[in-house]
Amino acid sequence: MASKKQIILPIAVLAVGIAAAVAMSAMKQPPEEKKEEIVHPLVQVQPIHIDQVKLNVSSYGIVMPKYSTELVAQVSGQVISLSDKFVKGGFVKEGDVLARIDPNDYEASLIEAEAALAQASSALEIEQAQVQVAKAEWQRIKANANEKIPSELYLRKPQLAEKLASFKAAQAAVKRANRNLERTYIKAPYDAIIESRTVSLGSVVNPGNGFGKLNATSVAEVRLPVADNELKYLPQQGVGTDVVITAEVAGQPMSWKGEIVRSEGVIDNKSRMTYLVAQVEQPYYNNAKPLRFGAYINADIQGLLVQNATMLPHHLVKEGRVATLDDDNKLSYKKVNIIREYNGMVVVDNGVESGQQLITSALDYPSEGMQLRTDDTPSQSANTQLALKEE
Repeated sequence: MASKKQIILPIAVLAVGIAAAVAMSAMKQPPEEKKEEIVHPLVQVQPIHIDQVKLNVSSYGIVMPKYSTELVAQVSGQVISLSDKFVKGGFVKEGDVLARIDPNDYEASLIEAEAALAQASSALEIEQAQVQVAKAEWQRIKANANEKIPSELYLRKPQLAEKLASFKAAQAAVKRANRNLERTYIKAPYDAIIESRTVSLGSVVNPGNGFGKLNATSVAEVRLPVADNELKYLPQQGVGTDVVITAEVAGQPMSWKGEIVRSEGVIDNKSRMTYLVAQVEQPYYNNAKPLRFGAYINADIQGLLVQNATMLPHHLVKEGRVATLDDDNKLSYKKVNIIREYNGMVVVDNGVESGQQLITSALDYPSEGMQLRTDDTPSQSANTQLALKEE
């Protein structure tokens, strides 16, 4: 059997432990009560700026020459010379001789025509002298003549008409021979760049045979497709409007100024677009870099100017309203008047004022008048509640 000491000792230790626990519990102070902290949703804002807004219209196209000419032979013969400039990509000036057809036969024809003209001129002068003689003779004998009016044959009028006709025909022959001789020179009709050449030295050509093709460098044209509902944003539906053309040249972005000169006046059956035609003067010479034919370009057509308007991101407009932050940091919805939507933006001309704070982040559970705060509002980062998320 256990001794009394073995029984009493554990009971004493247990009693001392309980007493110590009670004493320590009595000494412990209750925790401080914290005030409940109200954390308002954090939002991001940007100021609204009311100003003039241009309703520009974007388009695209390929640069083409306004004038393009296929050079063809108008006389036959052998090609005896070609200009060094008459190569693909060569630049030529108006009147430059690009090729020459053998002129020997045409020079001989001109000599023959000039000789025939000289003969016809001599015969005409002789006939005119004979007419004067006939008139003088008639004046001398008309007192004794039975007829009061001389016959045309007597005055040699038919003979004079014949000689005059022969003279005019000889003149025409000389003119034709000169023209054919001139046509042995193949000349550039305007300042141009050579697109192609189809003859070589020694080639024999006949009227209608091609020499090559050249494109005028004075004016470039671009057909710009525009949706029919976009025309209302352009003055006079675009005709006479300035346009800024941009493209990359040697890897560098470049721009040129042009003008919409006409509308093609019909809607394309396939694309359902209206085509406006823009022109750029001196595309190869009016900039540090040329606007080359065949280049793909983007165009910014200058549109109507709207007063007291602003552009807002499209995703911030919900059911015709935008969320703003008022002076008391409360959510306020503003009804806006949308006049155009494009490129992820909307243009509004009513409903908001300059300086108002536009909320640019999305609320999870928004309600009119709810209290919000921005980054400028002091708060403890540990208690920050971000109630907004970017769309």
